Amino acid sequence: MATRTLKPITPGTRFYSVSTFEEITASKPEKSLIEPLRKSGGRNNTGRITSRHRGGGHKRMYRKIDFKRNKTGMKATVMTIEYDPNRTCRIALLQYEDGEKRYILAPDKVKVGDVLMSGAGSELRDGNAMPLRSIPVGMFVHNIEMKPGKGGQMVRSAGTSAQFVGVDGDRAQLKLPSGEIRMVPAECMATLGVVSNTTHENILYGKAGRKRWLGVRPLTRGMARNPIDHPNGGGEGRSKSGGGRKHPRSPWGQLAKGQKTRSKKKASSEMIIRRRNA
Repeated sequence: MATRTLKPITPGTRFYSVSTFEEITASKPEKSLIEPLRKSGGRNNTGRITSRHRGGGHKRMYRKIDFKRNKTGMKATVMTIEYDPNRTCRIALLQYEDGEKRYILAPDKVKVGDVLMSGAGSELRDGNAMPLRSIPVGMFVHNIEMKPGKGGQMVRSAGTSAQFVGVDGDRAQLKLPSGEIRMVPAECMATLGVVSNTTHENILYGKAGRKRWLGVRPLTRGMARNPIDHPNGGGEGRSKSGGGRKHPRSPWGQLAKGQKTRSKKKASSEMIIRRRNA
């Protein structure tokens, strides 16, 4: 899982690096676990752009990932480690004893031929999934549920992991990659280990076209726009916020620095012990 820097023999390869993909063992996905992925271009059901700077990009097929890991007590063999264009980490194809195949997020040290399990009585090794109540204090986990049975929602990006702090009654405490310490029900499932592709953060895209391949459209800075288009636009030369000393804002006037955006009435606030910016 290393990165390779290209020689700058053309303008497009200056500051350009790619993954070596040395851990990939299969080039084609399992046909029974893929489905077409329709693109929205950042638009909602009425056709309005609700997520800016999205559109284009290479055609993809979606890989169905087993985030729930609910085949408890049944051994599964790792068949392949594959590339997934829809996420930053690698995925692993498991084949269970009954013949069923499922994709999971590949942990960092899992290799082809390893035998994995899920459930409370599973062995303490990377790739096995179990309830947080059954995990020893101090271990690193990923793909963590927020509600029992809903499937993993937290810590799924390449190279990330959360540290299990302990259990207090019916709630488990976790230290997330952001530094936040929060509680989740102790019956929630989590997978042991660190998510694969740990060197993803070191990749340099090198050119604008590579971001277009990923479906990311250009972003113009607010200060470079006209006053009619953005609160920071206009002014003579490089002025701060259109010639005045206003606070930076979004195109719709939302303050960009300092304003609290999380609702004080959010029910899950009681689950947060320490915030990430504390």
